[in-house]
Amino acid sequence: MPTVNPDPALRPNLADVTPAFTPLYRQIKALMTRDLQAAVWRPGEGIPSEKDLALRFRVSQGTVRKAIDELAAENLLVRRQGKGTFVATHNEEKVQFRFLRLQPDDGDANRMQRRLIDCRRLRANADVANALRLKSGDPVVQVRRVLSFRDKPVVFDDIWLPGNLFQGLSAEQLANYRGPLYGLFESEFGVRMIRAEERIRAVAADAQAALHLGVALGAPLLSVERLSMTYGDSPVELRRGLYDTTAHHYRNHLN
Repeated sequence: MPTVNPDPALRPNLADVTPAFTPLYRQIKALMTRDLQAAVWRPGEGIPSEKDLALRFRVSQGTVRKAIDELAAENLLVRRQGKGTFVATHNEEKVQFRFLRLQPDDGDANRMQRRLIDCRRLRANADVANALRLKSGDPVVQVRRVLSFRDKPVVFDDIWLPGNLFQGLSAEQLANYRGPLYGLFESEFGVRMIRAEERIRAVAADAQAALHLGVALGAPLLSVERLSMTYGDSPVELRRGLYDTTAHHYRNHLN
């Protein structure tokens, strides 16, 4: 488990990350988030104990615990009974599929199979550049793939990634990787998807979607556009998927 230096002179400056009127545990949360972003604690690694963190920040363990509780609720940290608290990773079972909301009607949550169609570098058009906060013409990586359940194509995905963050990403690398895509982004490129926003609407299958999903031209599909963000709400992935919901439904949890 990592250790910390309780020297008060080395205590991080709370004013650097949060306004003074922010509750203290939120200020600690912001400092811990900054350490996560800086990879002081890497995905899958344990973080210091609540006692050590309380010494570092010169606050109570209860304050640290509240900060950790929020980070765990946001899937940035994972508590493991009797072992401690760890940085969440997209390779972890409970985290890796949390952005995929498609569920078979019979409730069988079999793993998806992936088939890569294409991976190429190109210049961002105005639409993609705007979504990813790039300049039109900046380099991006486009990934096109099909996801299947029980060998039946269900999702036709177009994915765009900022070229400067994903230099070296190749079709061979994607084809050979057996874990979740976000796990690859995290381990090989240091880009962690923290949260996502989605827009959903019904569309009719065009010729390309019909070909890849094995449906009739004009068949009803669910169009799901997802913008995924990393720390600081910086967009790092634009994904446009067409879902065949003939034997699946889109699932969500509302609080």
